[in-house]
Amino acid sequence: QVQLVESGGGLVQAGDSLRLSCAASGRTVSRYFMGWFRQAPGKEREFVAVVTRTGGAIYYADSAKGRFTISRDYANHTVSLQMNSLMPEDTAVYYCAAGLSGNVANTRMYEYWGQGTQVTVSS
Repeated sequence: QVQLVESGGGLVQAGDSLRLSCAASGRTVSRYFMGWFRQAPGKEREFVAVVTRTGGAIYYADSAKGRFTISRDYANHTVSLQMNSLMPEDTAVYYCAAGLSGNVANTRMYEYWGQGTQVTVSS
């Protein structure tokens, strides 16, 4: 069993930065690849970024490339998402997720989800 708790969301202006954190607990959390997804009102949940079990590979959605950075702290069992140059279209609830295998951009490949943290970017 893995528990995930996100934090760091908030209301910011366009161009600002935010850093989201996901605290993971559970004996086997290091076995999982860790991803960030987001869901805007009326839209499907979409992939943002993922870091593999060992941190050897990182993938981003096109919308995140060059602006967002995912990182993993194995000692503290946390995964962070640094978001820079935020835009109004980044407004969404951001979720942390843990998965074992498969297509890292597919929500169905993730076994555990956090409760989400709201990010609102005003223009």
